[in-house]
Amino acid sequence: MNPATDQTLITATLQTIRPLDEVAMQAARDRQNRLTKPAGSLGRLEDLSIQLAGIYADPLPVIRDKVIITMAGDHGVVASGVSAFPQEVTPQMVLNFLHGGAAINVLARHIGARITVIDMGVAADLDPHPDLVIAKIAHGTANLTEGPAMTPDQARAAIATGIRIVNQQIELGLDIVGTGEMGIGNTTPSAAIAAVFTGVEPGNIVGRGTGVDDAGYQRKINAVRTALTVNRPDRQHGLDVLAKVGGFEIGGLAGVILGAAARRKPVMVDGFISTAAAMVAAAIEPGVKPYLIAAHKSQEYGHALMLDWLGLHPLIDLDMRLGEGTGAAIGISLAEAACKVLAEMATFDEAGVSDKGAE
Repeated sequence: MNPATDQTLITATLQTIRPLDEVAMQAARDRQNRLTKPAGSLGRLEDLSIQLAGIYADPLPVIRDKVIITMAGDHGVVASGVSAFPQEVTPQMVLNFLHGGAAINVLARHIGARITVIDMGVAADLDPHPDLVIAKIAHGTANLTEGPAMTPDQARAAIATGIRIVNQQIELGLDIVGTGEMGIGNTTPSAAIAAVFTGVEPGNIVGRGTGVDDAGYQRKINAVRTALTVNRPDRQHGLDVLAKVGGFEIGGLAGVILGAAARRKPVMVDGFISTAAAMVAAAIEPGVKPYLIAAHKSQEYGHALMLDWLGLHPLIDLDMRLGEGTGAAIGISLAEAACKVLAEMATFDEAGVSDKGAE
């Protein structure tokens, strides 16, 4: 961990984020209006293709290399009884990802995406694996009910790590990135982040996560309330919020989002935890918002409020609440479909079909 180097990378990345390309978007919009269909009849697919044109600065965007970045980390707040599962499940699930047996593996294979798994702060030492990047900030965060989850330098390190990871993937050909995560207890810091930024009382944000019972649910609400009282995170400063009530995988995903936006790559945001990371990224640099696509609305309580805060309209609602990047995988398939419709569908002129304006 090198705080000066990390801060230099973050600053340089933020300075590179630019608005979407309006010329490419207008060209894509004009083509959509000439395709052999009633204008607007493909709804969100049309809007999505136009957004992607603006992100890539290309009126005919193409998605080939699809990547899910799944980041894992543990959380000290698990000691407060906020999860239905023990912390040992985090490294076990990471191994499941690496062996190809998790839901995200199945869905990634289905859409032709590759997965990169990152150990951002698992509370166990994982054996080396060719598909695992060990970028551990620490062996889990501190208990956010007793003080900050991490130091400011650790928060910067998490963000900088995410930037480096996505930059490496872009060099390998990444066209679109989906955010994924794994970490027992991570819905609690995510709810705390959401409560800070939205200003909504924790009882209206906190959900049941992996399925806690009524007593566990109340402990989660109390944990978030306590964390906000003890730490007093400043909603005007995304890094402060991350350090005080966040997680290493959340910070890493915020870095992925910032890094992708700086390189004009779209980010398919998964569910509750990934959206918390998007909120941190947007608080650090609001210019990332046009690069975000909300894959779905999670069944997790409070997710809709988070999406509203970001100004995002989810593509689907399948009552999912798994995480891992599963919703992002489905969303990426829709993004690819949107690009193909824009590029491959014939215009009225090309098809020799009369449009509604013909005499």
